[in-house]
Amino acid sequence: MKRALCCAGAAMLFAVLAARADNPEPDPDPAAYRIGVEDVLDIAVRNDDHLQKVMPVRPDGKISMPLINDVAAAGLTPMQLRDTLRDKYSAYIQNPDVSVIVREIHSFKVSILGNVKMPGRYELKGKSTVLDAIAMAQGLTDFAARRKIVLLRDTQRIRFDYDAAVKDGGERNITLKTGDIIIVP
Repeated sequence: MKRALCCAGAAMLFAVLAARADNPEPDPDPAAYRIGVEDVLDIAVRNDDHLQKVMPVRPDGKISMPLINDVAAAGLTPMQLRDTLRDKYSAYIQNPDVSVIVREIHSFKVSILGNVKMPGRYELKGKSTVLDAIAMAQGLTDFAARRKIVLLRDTQRIRFDYDAAVKDGGERNITLKTGDIIIVP
């Protein structure tokens, strides 16, 4: 009986360790920049000009590199991608020194629709808020329902009161995430 429990425990431990190997621990810094689709990366392996590439992240979230083919990049920090590339290149190169530089950010996009002067999809370059997006859309029209603005985020509907956010100095302003949709009725 003890032997069966011991073997079952060992099998469970190996399964957990294997799962961790396939799914590395998340980056401890949740505010760290994550690579996204359409971002442009500059990737280099020191002392090997053939492995230096500037490339966009494809719609499937991957990049294609010589020798190692497709590598998932979207969702990783640049340092996590560097480590992944280093591991993959180590099968071909002894102690590869890999660098990953984000050249251009194109993955942080939000949409604003409805009663704004210039509705559309906007590419953001850094931390932005609902008020920032409204400003990029040239402001609200005269017919906008200022207190009934809705932010769609994944499966959430978040109410946004423009007047309250302006009145309290932005304390009620909401920081945007990529893919957010702002609807101004």
